[in-house]
Amino acid sequence: MRKLTGAAFTSIDGVVQAPGGPTEDPTGGFDQGGWVFGVGDDVIDPVLADLFDPPYALLLGRRTYDIFAAYWPFVEGEMAGMGEALTAADKHVLTHGDQPLDWANSYRLESIAAVSALKESAGPDLLIQGSSTLYPPLLAAGLIDELVLMTFPVVLGVGKRLFGDGTLPGALRLLDQQVGAKGVIVTRWVPAGPVPRADHPRPSTSAAEVERQHRMAAGTW
Repeated sequence: MRKLTGAAFTSIDGVVQAPGGPTEDPTGGFDQGGWVFGVGDDVIDPVLADLFDPPYALLLGRRTYDIFAAYWPFVEGEMAGMGEALTAADKHVLTHGDQPLDWANSYRLESIAAVSALKESAGPDLLIQGSSTLYPPLLAAGLIDELVLMTFPVVLGVGKRLFGDGTLPGALRLLDQQVGAKGVIVTRWVPAGPVPRADHPRPSTSAAEVERQHRMAAGTW
């Protein structure tokens, strides 16, 4: 079975939108694009080198695919080698649309069940980049084996979040952590079942608490 790793740049408040540049994804009026490069940190380079050590295949949402396909096949200079590697890698795009996937070695997936079947097939391990909309359904289906989160010391306030609408409750187990000189925190996690429940103290039955409960029920608290 192929391993599926989700790797994401994220702000402290969980925003993952447009880390690479101001024109990458301004949807929703997001105007803070490029926040990764505003900080930078040497701790990131070995993490990315490990993630993109061939062989690998990408699992992408449609919009991240469009961003990548408009940049990486055409990039020049010192990043040309990365562009060639991404072009050579298989790219599996989870989309309900029928737009053409013109970038070489790109393949359409139409459902979460298709991702499950892909994991069961022969081939290199799978890596999610960007694609915030993939995380809630893939986590719910138990298909993500590991999360690599590169958390930058910025608070963005608005923007697309990694664990957005539809994310189900669940626990994570920490595998590893690193802290860079500029405050970037790299953590590796694996899903660890349901949220643990501890024994809670008996709720208060005071008159004040009863009144507070009434106000909550009435929407006036």
